[in-house]
Order: sequence, then C-alpha cells, then structure tokens
Amino acid sequence: MRKVSALLLTSERRAISGLAGLYASRMLGLFMVLPVLALYADTLAGSTPLLIGVALGVYGLTQALLQIPFGLWSDRIGRKRVIAIGLVLFALGSIVAALADTIGAMIAGRALQGSGAVAAAIMALLADQTREQVRTAAMATIGLSIGVAFGLAMVIGPWLAAWAGLPGVFWLTAVLTLVSLVVLWRWVPPAPRRVQHRDVGMDRQQLRNVLTRPDLWRLDLSIFALHFVLMAIFVAVPFRLVDAGISAAHHGLAYLAIMGLSFVAMLPLMIVAEKRQRITRVCVLSIGAITVSLAGLGLPVSDGYWLFAWLFMFFTGFNLLEATLPSMLSKLAPAGAKGTAMGIYSTSQFLGAFLGGTLGGMLASVGGLNAVFLGCALLALVWWGAMLNMPSPPPLASEVVALDDTGADTMEVLLEHLADVAGVEDVMVVPEERLAYLKVNRQQLDEAALARLVTPPRT
Repeated sequence: MRKVSALLLTSERRAISGLAGLYASRMLGLFMVLPVLALYADTLAGSTPLLIGVALGVYGLTQALLQIPFGLWSDRIGRKRVIAIGLVLFALGSIVAALADTIGAMIAGRALQGSGAVAAAIMALLADQTREQVRTAAMATIGLSIGVAFGLAMVIGPWLAAWAGLPGVFWLTAVLTLVSLVVLWRWVPPAPRRVQHRDVGMDRQQLRNVLTRPDLWRLDLSIFALHFVLMAIFVAVPFRLVDAGISAAHHGLAYLAIMGLSFVAMLPLMIVAEKRQRITRVCVLSIGAITVSLAGLGLPVSDGYWLFAWLFMFFTGFNLLEATLPSMLSKLAPAGAKGTAMGIYSTSQFLGAFLGGTLGGMLASVGGLNAVFLGCALLALVWWGAMLNMPSPPPLASEVVALDDTGADTMEVLLEHLADVAGVEDVMVVPEERLAYLKVNRQQLDEAALARLVTPPRT
C-alpha cells in the first residue's frame, strides 16, 4: 500500500482550474437565460406561457437522457473527445437559440444545448487527472464554481439581455463555449490514464443497491423538487419584479442584492448543519422556508417589500439545500457507490428542471402567475412531509486509499484488516483499480491504525 503527498502537482492545478472554469462557463450559459427568457420571449412567433416554460426547462430533459450515456461513452473513446463533442453541441444549440425567431426554434436550441451532457465526462476526466488524496478538494472546487456561476448568471443575464437582447445572451454563451474548447485542448493536460472511478462514475453493479435505498430516494426527490420549483417560478418572477416597478435592465441589481443577502444568511446555518450534525434539521427548515415563501409569493401580500422578503427567504433555502444535499448524499452513499448515487441524483435534478419549466408554464397559462407559486408551494409541502422524519445521516466521509500491486489473497486480508479499524464503517476493495473505498467516521477513526495499513514499512 502507498500514501503520497496531498500537495497539488502542477498538472493537477491545471486540470482543476481548467475543468472548473469549463464547467462554470457552461453553467453560466445555461443559467443566464433563467431570469430573462420569460420576459423577452414574447417577441418570438407562437410564444405562449406553456411553450416559454418548455423552452426554459427542455435542456433538463436532454441532459437527463444523455448524461449517463455520455459518461459511459467517455470510458470507451476518451474523455476529451466526448467533452469536445458535447461542447460543440452546446455551442450549436446556443447559435440556434440566438438565431431563433419562433418559440419552436428556441425550444430546439435549448434542447440542443442540453444534449451536450458532458458533466459526468468532465468529472471523470478530473478524476483521471488527480490522485485519490486530492480528489475530494478537486470535486469541491467544481461545486464551488457551479455556485459562483449561478450567482453571476442571475446578475449578468438581465444586464446583457437589456443591452443586446435575448440573442446576445446566447451569442455570449456560444463564444464562451468556443473558448472552453481551447482551454480543454491547450490548458488541461492529457490524462495519464482512463479508468473507472467508483467515487465519480457510474458502476452498473452498484445500481440496484443505490436504487433500493429509501434514504437516497429522499435525496433524489429533494433535488428533483428543488430544481422543479426553481425553474417553474422563473416563468413568473421576472413579471413580478416588473410589477414592482423594477425595469428589466435593473433586474440584475435586484438579484444581486437578494442573492448576496441570502448567501450571507445561509453561512451560519450551513456551519451549524455540518459542525453540530444538524444537517437533516437544517434541510427540513430550508424546505419549510421555501414552502412558506412560495405560498407568500402566490398570495396578495407579495407586493413591494414583501416580494423581496419572500424571494430572500426562497433563495436562502435554495442555496442551503444546494450545499447540504450533496453533502448528505456523500455521507449516505455506500462505499464505492458515490458516483452511481450522484448519477441518479443528477438525473433527478435535470428531470425536475424540465418538468418544472413545463408545468410552470402550464400553470401560468391556465391560472396566471399566482397559480405557479401556489402549485409549487403545494409540491414543496409534500416534499417537506417526505423529509420530515428522515434520520440524520451518520457523520461519515469518503476515503479512497491507493494500494500496491498485491495478490487477491492479500486483498482479502487487507479488506478484513481495514474493516477492523475503529471508525471504518464500510469498505470496498477493487483489485483491478488497486483502490480501497472507505466510509469513515472521523470522530472515531483510529488514524494511526489506518496509516499502518496504508503506509509501507520502512526498510
């Protein structure tokens, strides 16, 4: 067994910075449309609230259908090739949307954007490029980049649309995607290996185990509902801001203030959730806040300052759940099955985005803007009830230990020894990868005993 330095290598720094930037620019392009499409799509021929909702969410359908196949495809023909194909599809979709003069063409462009479903391939390439000891930090960097991209998109999208129109948003997205292709081939180093990573990629052998876990299903429901209500309300929120006297050109400033304050408000709650092991309580509290805020937005008391109070409450809950749900998933996923659990979780997220946009548009078409908020509040109430009695996950963390070339018999002995270490709750040894996947309780972990097993004796 071997243990290496956790300091980043130059190649790892380039891979992490390049892939995080690539991921962030892609998400920026997807999310910039969110606060502006409903306002500006009225100029498109054939536009209706229902079809605007479909245009908002349809990228989620193609993402959900193709993200796992793209990830598996990258195992066969290479990560960079698949990512490049996905980025080209995303750029083509952006161009189709930029040139669209009908709502049908806009829907086609958004669907084509989503067909560039390279999230799993990007994560797999990052895993190829990083050692086990730094991979968790590398994945956290990707997660941070997504959060930053979402916040920037909410501010930049309205400003850019007011200056260059809705086509300008998509043209910028196409340009950023082409820049990402250059970064992929010129900055991100060639991967030294291409193997399956069970902490990142899909493992078909683990699929049944993950799908039959009620606690993981609750998390899948949560991310589905969270992105359902997010996509649905943006059929209506831009019009509420206009009714409040805020011009479309200044919506970015409104979102900047709301998102900034909600981020400050979520930080202490997130610390309490992780440090004091109150993560489930904080999640239930966040869902309750989202439910109340949606109900408030659907009632007459949603004008003036109340509008901003409800939106502040919604985004505080949203940001908290975006941060805590993946943490819960990491704690609950079996050893060696985190990538499989995350694949199902992400598919649920994209399906939620598609159905949220579509049904949000339908509710707006049938019952007006208030119906969108009240319908989402009802879904959130059901979601709150489903999560209410969920037990808190144990304070477990994932560890990946690299192994020396040893025989199968030695692997079996190692598995037994690792399982006997205090604080090690679950173990999977994968001989073909020369890796051991552990779930450990850091509060109880006997680090000295673990170090003796993973560090070769000095001679």
